Amino acid sequence: MKVLFVAGDPKPERWTVPIKELLPEAEVHVWDANGPAVDADYAIVWQPPEQLFEREKKLKAVFNLGAGIDGLLAVPNLPPQLPIVRLEDAGMSAQMAEYVLHQLLEASRGMETYREQQRQGIWKIHRPIKRSEWPVGVMGLGHIGKRVARTLAGLDYRVNGWARSKHDLEGVSTFSGTENLPDFLQSTRVLVNTLPLTDETRDILNQQHLSQLMPNAVVINVGRGEHLVEEDLIKAIEDGHVARASLDVFRQEPLPADHPFWQRPEITITPHISARTLRDATLEQITGKIQAHHNGQPISGIVDPSRGY
Repeated sequence: MKVLFVAGDPKPERWTVPIKELLPEAEVHVWDANGPAVDADYAIVWQPPEQLFEREKKLKAVFNLGAGIDGLLAVPNLPPQLPIVRLEDAGMSAQMAEYVLHQLLEASRGMETYREQQRQGIWKIHRPIKRSEWPVGVMGLGHIGKRVARTLAGLDYRVNGWARSKHDLEGVSTFSGTENLPDFLQSTRVLVNTLPLTDETRDILNQQHLSQLMPNAVVINVGRGEHLVEEDLIKAIEDGHVARASLDVFRQEPLPADHPFWQRPEITITPHISARTLRDATLEQITGKIQAHHNGQPISGIVDPSRGY
């Protein structure tokens, strides 16, 4: 068995050494743009070059080093019948739930107000929040979206969930399909986006949809930067319909220094850190699936390219 690591890491041994330990029978190679084909059986990739699929013609499957596979699906010469396997959780859903919860509490509990009072030496207690005034809507109910929704529902926030297809989730009111999106949005004050990026979801956080949220809305985007129409968010803030936004992903990363988001006090910016790939958990999952596939056993996480996830 030959495994090819294609991720552009300047220290690939951080990945290849544990891969070899987990798959001792495998030959593990690092991608060399100037080298010959290694006739790999499996490739572990993150945003691979087109050259990979021009050179390696014997691949049995490609394993993506992340849950989002839009970058891989964008490679124009990706063989249409080649199985693509996405990362399933591997510690990311807990991180994402923590991040979303933190941003929700910042808004609902008014924590910035107390920080400002501290700066001014003011001791003043504000009334407790009513959770009924802070209904949350989670867009996307995959592994990450479900974990986020369950976490917030477990703290007695009223949580709605929306996805392309029907889901049942205890403690969460679920909506599905474009026909039910308006009802979902109109019952949401805090909108959390965890959707995958597809042709259908690109630009979904736009003026039409933001305007349907409840007044004094909060937007938390941990999906992809391309989900958000940036100028529409700024307009919704200026119009007073959106009170604040927490953004972890952007159309251009790093976010340019002259981007208007930097100057908006209503917007919290973090540099794509809501859920980092945990190397050990990731490699245990991927190598386990490689071994199973090599042994002819079924594996989960295979992507349907027509759906984009």
